[in-house]
Amino acid sequence: MGLILSIETTTSVCSVALAQDGRLLSLRELNSRNSHAEILNGYIQEVLIESNFTLSDLSAIAVSEGPGSYTGLRIGVSTAKGLCYSLDLPLIGVSTLQSLAFNTQNSISTDLLKKENLLFCPMIDARRMEAYTAHYNTNNEEVRKVEAEVIDENTYLEYLKNQPIVFSGDGSGKYQDLYKNEANAFFYPEVLLSARGMIQIAEEKFLSKDFVDLAYFEPFYLKAFVAGIPRVKGLR
Repeated sequence: MGLILSIETTTSVCSVALAQDGRLLSLRELNSRNSHAEILNGYIQEVLIESNFTLSDLSAIAVSEGPGSYTGLRIGVSTAKGLCYSLDLPLIGVSTLQSLAFNTQNSISTDLLKKENLLFCPMIDARRMEAYTAHYNTNNEEVRKVEAEVIDENTYLEYLKNQPIVFSGDGSGKYQDLYKNEANAFFYPEVLLSARGMIQIAEEKFLSKDFVDLAYFEPFYLKAFVAGIPRVKGLR
């Protein structure tokens, strides 16, 4: 019996899910920037209490591994690793974009899912006109690797000539106007990251014992962290 706690903190969404054998038992999430450190541990306790389990009942912990917010990733991964160390549990790393693609697939209409050669392009905002992206097919298999990509009106034109693409995530909304005249472009900026999208991926990794090395596991930042200049009088 696999009881897995999934943690998603890579964007403004803080989300925690508890699942047993791939079935969602309890979910807590909030879309609010800069609140993850305050609410994450409370959410973990809430999903366990609601499902009548304790931390000692867990079989594994899954964490969204990035790319995404530097601070958000650090909060999620450090919490997951701390729990795994203290409870002697395996840690499962889940690709953030793959999780978003899976969540998108479960959020769109069945008619759209029937389209031939349908492609999913989850997008996480990486500031300005850049986004973290990857491509996945309807089997949730990666068909184009994760990239930090500057996107303009020409980026997806060749793809859209040959196949329908579903764009989703907090990075997709700012590109919607660029492709509003393309019949094969479908935008779902309201579909955001959720620990719900991690459940099936985490369950498959748990069954195949596809765990990360707890001592050496680090988030997948993709881009180097750049600290801003402190805006305090007298500092430069």
